[in-house]
This record gives sequence, C-alpha cells and structure tokens, in this order.
Amino acid sequence: MTGVTEGFPFDSSTLTFKVGGKMFALTNVDKFEFVNLKCNPERSIELRETFNGVKPGWHMNKRLWNSVFIDSDISQDFLLELIVHSYDEVVKTLTKKLRDAL
Repeated sequence: MTGVTEGFPFDSSTLTFKVGGKMFALTNVDKFEFVNLKCNPERSIELRETFNGVKPGWHMNKRLWNSVFIDSDISQDFLLELIVHSYDEVVKTLTKKLRDAL
C-alpha cells in the first residue's frame, strides 16, 4: 500500500497507520489483542454477524470502525483483506489530488 505513514499520535502504545493524513488502522503494541479498522457501514454489520472476532470499534465511531481480534475466527489472510479494505475506504475519501499522488 502506497503513501502509508505510521506513528504514535495518542500515546506510546497506540500505533496508528494513516494514508493521506487520515487513520485507517490502530492497534496497541503492548497488548496486540485487536486492530481497529475502518469499514463500509453495511459490511461492518455483516462482518459482526458472521465472525465472533469482529466487534464494534473500541473507542471509535461504531458505524464506521471494527475491532478485529487477532486470536479469533479471523484468518491471517482475511485480516490482510480487511486491512486493505480499510485503506481503500480512507483513500476514496481523499481529495483527487491526494489520490492521484498515491
């Protein structure tokens, strides 16, 4: 994924990934139990109904974010797919200029 930056804007344990200055993934590096990912609202509902390891985003807008638990019924390949989906959801909200730069 192009244009991704990472940092700790909130505290020393919350690793945040951004594209175009907007967050698409957050996780606690000390505990690493789950990752918060942006998601299409309709897909969020479907994922939560299908997988035990997908919950409404912890400390996030519950309509747009999911917490995806690492040690759950989510495979590593599917987790990667959800990360790409989160990235794509944020990229499509960027200005045309920022999208073209990616």
